[in-house]
Amino acid sequence: MKDVKSTVSTIDGQPEHEDLTLRIDGSRPLSAEAVAAVNAVCDRTEDREGQVRVIVQLSGAPQGEWAGELTVPLVSKWERALRRLERLPATIIAIADGDCGGLALDALLATDYRIATGSVRLVVPVGDGATWPGMALYRLASHGAGAAAIRRAVLFGDPIEAADALALQLIDELTDDVESALAVAAERTGAILGSELAIRRQLMFDAATVSFEEALGVHLAACDRALRRAAAKAVAVA
Repeated sequence: MKDVKSTVSTIDGQPEHEDLTLRIDGSRPLSAEAVAAVNAVCDRTEDREGQVRVIVQLSGAPQGEWAGELTVPLVSKWERALRRLERLPATIIAIADGDCGGLALDALLATDYRIATGSVRLVVPVGDGATWPGMALYRLASHGAGAAAIRRAVLFGDPIEAADALALQLIDELTDDVESALAVAAERTGAILGSELAIRRQLMFDAATVSFEEALGVHLAACDRALRRAAAKAVAVA
């Protein structure tokens, strides 16, 4: 769980981007080490604003009695770490394989672009006669509570199969060639500045709950920022 590594890649002449890789095993119970691993990759990403992609490798789902040692403070720290992850000034790309539940499902739903193999299944953990009521339920329900596959997953713990996950846009693509899919995704996102991505991601999140009048000022501020950046670039080139 504590395995965080980095590599450096160049995409079509763009400046070098450091790829930070975070591996999360959903079969493991939540621990302080898991929280620390997510926070560590967040620290490194924030230190390298605009020059980093985060690759989150996900697999595994809880088995048996997995929640016995959990505490509310630990769960709170985990959810806050994931919230920090999904607000990073960087593109967050997930690679999911096989059953993904527990920590793996939590992290998957906090990423920007989601690649999965054909064997993937999204699994809401079940324990003591009920599904785990963590924030994965919130993210799934806010995505599409009316979808039958999501409703069955949230209420009964039925796995969401790969085809349903793709149809419901819980994942972006299914592939047998993860390396090629990752290269294409990296090329697609390579020209986007991390700080600007973070602003637009937040605007997208807010759109579901903020009125037009409230949103207008924030969007105008973002437009002003974009125009100022373009003007500064033009002056630098001249």
